[in-house]
Amino acid sequence: SPIMDNMPSHYYIIFGAAIKPDGSPSGTLARRVRGAWQLSSRSSQAKFIVTGGQGEHGPTEAQVMKTLLLERGVSEQQIIVEENANDTLQSVFNCAGILRERGDDVQEVIICSSPYHNYRCQMLFHMLGIPCQRGEMPSDRPALGLRKWLYYYLREAAAVPWDFLHMYFLRLVRNR
Repeated sequence: SPIMDNMPSHYYIIFGAAIKPDGSPSGTLARRVRGAWQLSSRSSQAKFIVTGGQGEHGPTEAQVMKTLLLERGVSEQQIIVEENANDTLQSVFNCAGILRERGDDVQEVIICSSPYHNYRCQMLFHMLGIPCQRGEMPSDRPALGLRKWLYYYLREAAAVPWDFLHMYFLRLVRNR
């Protein structure tokens, strides 16, 4: 209906993860897309920003996520592809730019990554002045096993202060 077309959208930002050598999504990437898609079912105005550049294998992470969303019945018009970022910080900067360009169309921003990664993503968006919330996403722990899952949590624990300082200094330089 025309009235619905003028309503602001819920933006689900799906962060990339590895692509397998055959070009198919890793389990982590597939879980992130599935989790975002499930969350979006409660919104009539869902849009997806898929973010992730070229990794070691196959097409960009963003293109693989777009394909997975299309397979789940999401329309092409609901998907925005950001495939220039090669890390979390670049993804946040690039997606923040997309959200700013869309202005009044943005009602809500939902971060859709692995639970261990969501906190850092949310922190970085907040530092750029973009309010967002973390989506309730499927856990990677059963698929990764305890050792690998712990590794990712510890890696995030180191990345949070690093990215915080990085963002803080970038803001200081820009404000001069």
